[in-house]
Amino acid sequence: MAAPTIRELFDPEFLASIDRLVMLARRVAPAGSPSEKKSKRPGVGMEFRDFHAYTPGDDFKAIDWNVYQRLGKVFLRRFEEERNLPVYIAPDTSRSMFFGDNPRGHAALKVAFAFSAIALRERDSVGVFPFSNSADMALRPSSGFGRLMRVAQTLTALSPGGDTDFVKSMRKLQAIKMREGLLIVISDFFDPNGIEAVVRALQQVHHRLLLVQLVRKSDADPRLEGDLLLQDCETGEEQNVSATPAVIDAYRKAYKNFQDQLVALAMSRHAGLVHVDVDEDIVDQIAEIFATGAYVV
Repeated sequence: MAAPTIRELFDPEFLASIDRLVMLARRVAPAGSPSEKKSKRPGVGMEFRDFHAYTPGDDFKAIDWNVYQRLGKVFLRRFEEERNLPVYIAPDTSRSMFFGDNPRGHAALKVAFAFSAIALRERDSVGVFPFSNSADMALRPSSGFGRLMRVAQTLTALSPGGDTDFVKSMRKLQAIKMREGLLIVISDFFDPNGIEAVVRALQQVHHRLLLVQLVRKSDADPRLEGDLLLQDCETGEEQNVSATPAVIDAYRKAYKNFQDQLVALAMSRHAGLVHVDVDEDIVDQIAEIFATGAYVV
């Protein structure tokens, strides 16, 4: 399918909502030059200081997701910080992400733009690293809010890639020598090699992780019945399936296992796991996170 233009993907209404999102998520910049590399202010770094409760406007990069998943409350881990934390935006551009109407791939690009806007406003550097069966540096990390249009141009220039392969993609990403930062992986996390391959790949990543899972309600509860011809949107392979109650029940159990393993990965890595419904307003869902701390796991 033809790639959308900047105006089609990021229309004026979307950009206006991004402006409101940035103002909501924005934190007050610390005193001193943003080029200073070391700071004794609370932040994200290697030396742990303490916890403090999340309040709207706090830095999303410092959230301790493991505490949230155990206690149901959002806390920040405070560290002696190295400033200008790199934020690496990794949208899944595999072929299956651009299948059908309102494809998940378009939602992935909008999510990537939204988090880029927030990070750039916070004076962090942002780079774009699309992946499918490999990973590439589409935009070298750099800071400055004026760079946001360059991010938009980069995202809309991306084209569907090959099959999904997290192992190869994350290995390639690791081979790109970058300073430790926050890697935001935006995907449905469906891989032909199974969720085990996804977990294995992401366990090897040395960056902090924020996983943005693009979902539809039908993922967990498909409304199917009768004899169907199903097509694998990754490979194009077709298969006849009888959607009996037993088959649907087996699917629901398999999907729950998939979700459980993704949550377990997030907990083991102290990573964020956010669900974004591609059929609902993207920015409203992200805004809800920053307004209330309502991270969905």
